[in-house]
Amino acid sequence: MTSSLERYAERHARAADVVTAVALCVCTLFGARISTSESSPPDPLWPAWILVISGAAVLGSRSRPRATLAVTAAAAATLTTLGYLPSPLLLAPVMTALYWLAALTDSRTTGIYSSATVAVLVATSLAAAPLGDDFILRTVGTVLWLLLPVSLGGKSRFRRAYLESVKARAAHAERTREEEARLRVAEERMRIARELHDAVAHHMAVAHVQAGTAAHLAATQPEQTRKILADLVGTTTSALLELRATVGVLRQTADPDADPLEPTPGLDRLPELVAACESAGLTVTVITEGEAQPLSPGVDLTAYRIIQEALTNATKHAPDHAARVRLGYDSSRLLITVTNDGTAHGGTVPPVAGGGYGLMGMHERAQSIGGDLSAGPRPDGGFEVAAALPLQPRTPVDAPAGPRHEETR
Repeated sequence: MTSSLERYAERHARAADVVTAVALCVCTLFGARISTSESSPPDPLWPAWILVISGAAVLGSRSRPRATLAVTAAAAATLTTLGYLPSPLLLAPVMTALYWLAALTDSRTTGIYSSATVAVLVATSLAAAPLGDDFILRTVGTVLWLLLPVSLGGKSRFRRAYLESVKARAAHAERTREEEARLRVAEERMRIARELHDAVAHHMAVAHVQAGTAAHLAATQPEQTRKILADLVGTTTSALLELRATVGVLRQTADPDADPLEPTPGLDRLPELVAACESAGLTVTVITEGEAQPLSPGVDLTAYRIIQEALTNATKHAPDHAARVRLGYDSSRLLITVTNDGTAHGGTVPPVAGGGYGLMGMHERAQSIGGDLSAGPRPDGGFEVAAALPLQPRTPVDAPAGPRHEETR
């Protein structure tokens, strides 16, 4: 019932103010008839015009709380000066004005105006009547009755401020949630694009070289051609499996009967990668320094993809058709270096476009786990890709529980 009245008053503020003003006029009429043995006020109908002014002033409480308080306080002071007892009914317009002042203004303004109002009404009430049995009623009673609406109005102001802050926080949280969702979608698109590039570009580049070599040797070396074609079938099969695993992540559901995804590739598949590159005519030498350390799934995948992309570029661009892969383990890092020397006559490798998606993807992968990567031409010819990866990722992007599956990183 109370909440319904509050909602109605908020929707029909003017009508509520008119009803309040009429009710206050009635209250003051009854309050003017209250007296004690120590007080004998004049005819209560004589100051009726003051009561009307006091009640009408309440209509402006919402828009001009200071002016309303000044008018109602002046009217109440006039009545107490005439000898009327400052009862709660007589002070009802002032109490209403004090409530709206406390509810709509700041604490400093409320304190100044309410203190001045209390002082004026207590002083005029004491000046109009000698000290007697109603002394406590005219002093302490007046102070308590006037401080009550101040307290209620301050509570209303704090509650309104709290509700506004809650709404503001909710709106901010909604905007932040939408922005975070858009950011996550963008990051996921980048990871999917990077994974698709790594899964397809390497195999397609190797397949292209294998097909070209087979076409070149078909007439003169049929046995070698058949071997290359067999390797080509394996290369395209690997490409299809990796593509299926990557796309499968996008279609993965919570169905426990769904087909398992392809395991995430790691350095344990490096021999297969080297064999595929060698079938395309690239001689790969792998050197391991230090004792091999266990790698987290994310670091293992990143190391494999960096070597895969570097060897893909070497397959397409290295004039001497040779590359070296160096893996160095220390206490906290895995150092990866993939180099080629250029032509046998000292030439340099044709530069790889710095804006290519392959190099960009390698940089992004290394940075995503807290590592560093650099790639560029060597001073003495050739090209080099060097990466330093932590054995455990520095960010929580890689902490899968259970079996490892291909992830759209």
